[in-house]
Amino acid sequence: MPNPIFPTPTDGFPQLDLDLQLCFPLYAVSRAITTRYGHLLGEVGLTYPQYLVMLALWEARTMTVGELGERLRLDSGTLSPLLKRLQATGLVDRRRDPDDERRVQVQPTEAGWDLRERVAHVPAGIAAAMGLEPEAYFDLKRRLADMLCSLDLNPD
Repeated sequence: MPNPIFPTPTDGFPQLDLDLQLCFPLYAVSRAITTRYGHLLGEVGLTYPQYLVMLALWEARTMTVGELGERLRLDSGTLSPLLKRLQATGLVDRRRDPDDERRVQVQPTEAGWDLRERVAHVPAGIAAAMGLEPEAYFDLKRRLADMLCSLDLNPD
């Protein structure tokens, strides 16, 4: 029976019970996965956001900073320091676009390309840590991508 003097925060608002929220397990899982990536990537001196940059560049070969930010959903204030650090470690090269000086192109260096071998185990390590078989892993990834697409199409 609810205590009228000291009501629980969800009295009359059961929809606000933390255990009923989708956001909390997504948030907690995201943090846990990012931490696990950090452990795996620490072996090669990469942070998780730097890994994402390298993944995008390995896929596209060359991208402008704007394209990279759009692909990774990062603003330039977050992306620029990441790229500077990656350039300082010799993993990427940044150059002004000869056709448009306002744009900066980014591409992996030879060392950046070589890094792929040293991190090739990471996706399997994450899947194993999550206890997912390949089919379940790709199904979850597809579902999350679908959710993200829905949220993009319905921002309000």
